[in-house]
Amino acid sequence: MRRALCALLLSLPLLAWGQPPAPAVSKADARAIRKVIEAQLDAFRHDDAARAFSYAAPGIRELFGTPETFMAMVKTSYPVVYRPGSVLFEEPAMEGAELVQLVRMTDADGHAWIARYPMVRYGKGPWRINGCQIARVPGQTI
Repeated sequence: MRRALCALLLSLPLLAWGQPPAPAVSKADARAIRKVIEAQLDAFRHDDAARAFSYAAPGIRELFGTPETFMAMVKTSYPVVYRPGSVLFEEPAMEGAELVQLVRMTDADGHAWIARYPMVRYGKGPWRINGCQIARVPGQTI
């Protein structure tokens, strides 16, 4: 499954080829999105389940029900997100109608990963994380 996800993530730029350019993400939105993801990563680092859960979109919160269930899922299924060794933000971009933030991370063993964060915002409210897909970058370590 991770191999398929990696192939999907690597093919996403190709899908946009020949399409009209997506609207640019404003600098203010880019900063706000980065702050939300950084805040959630900080909450994970401090094992603050309630704070980490607060940055998730309503649908994600509904899916997991409690901060503790959410944190347990992140610990077991997303260890690189739970405790990244390093974090590097790409520029956020529109993928069709979806705003996505790609974040390069390394795990405790130095393996490179890419995390894809779809982001949502309701009206003038704050940006929220609407999921996270991770894929290992083959052959890359630090």
